[in-house]
Amino acid sequence: MPPATVTSTTLKRIHREIADLKKEDLGAIKLGPSGDDLFHWTATIPGPEGSVYEGGVFQVDITLGHDYPFSAPRMAFKTRIYHMNINERGSICIDILKHNWSPALSLFKVILSLSSLLTDPNPKDPLVPSIATEYVRNRVQHDRTARRWTELYARPPSSAAAAASKGKIPAVSSPAPTSQTRSAAPSRSASTRPAPSRTATPAETITIEDSDDERRAVARPAAVREHQRTKRKRDGDGAVDIDLSAEAGAVPRPARRQRVGASVTGGSTGPSEVIVIED
Repeated sequence: MPPATVTSTTLKRIHREIADLKKEDLGAIKLGPSGDDLFHWTATIPGPEGSVYEGGVFQVDITLGHDYPFSAPRMAFKTRIYHMNINERGSICIDILKHNWSPALSLFKVILSLSSLLTDPNPKDPLVPSIATEYVRNRVQHDRTARRWTELYARPPSSAAAAASKGKIPAVSSPAPTSQTRSAAPSRSASTRPAPSRTATPAETITIEDSDDERRAVARPAAVREHQRTKRKRDGDGAVDIDLSAEAGAVPRPARRQRVGASVTGGSTGPSEVIVIED
């Protein structure tokens, strides 16, 4: 909304500047009223080529007073910038917006002066002294910080994508596929091999029977290990019985007696021995 005390001179001047802008070659600069409000303008200044602000796009907000052009317009950067003549609130320290303002100046000429200020800052009249000191004493560090701020705050999305394609800045890698994406892709092993069924199936019983020979071969060593050996001496004929009896509970088998004839040693006849062996 225009100020309540606006004069016809102010309105004529604003309309003339709008008409002159249509004749000017603005290049990449954009300047004009914001909507239907003639006293609120916006400007877009691209970072000058070869400067530390190259590749950035800086938005400037402009407010005209009710007595414009007899009073200087109020301008402020809306885009953050690392500059000794522009503070964190966007306020600008330039003489043509202060004591050197003249009604002969136009908004377009002021915007051109701001673009030149990005290329040639003024360390003698700084608005941020610390940046001016760094600019004078450590120019490399100053330029590195200014470029980083331009990348962070002033680079538009389209320019960032174009710079990434040219290799100026590293492109952001695509995110790893999520679990849903991985599960959506069919597994090769799953497509070729059917999944094992979890349904219970009747168990299959296999019976293996040992032959009679194998049972006898297994049972006999076990029985032999449990045999108890007993010896006793008979009083009658001096014969000795060796009885290998099975463990308790085993079925006794008939004993076989074998008599061995008396041996002759040195012409005498020794006592005979009887050996009883139970198989």
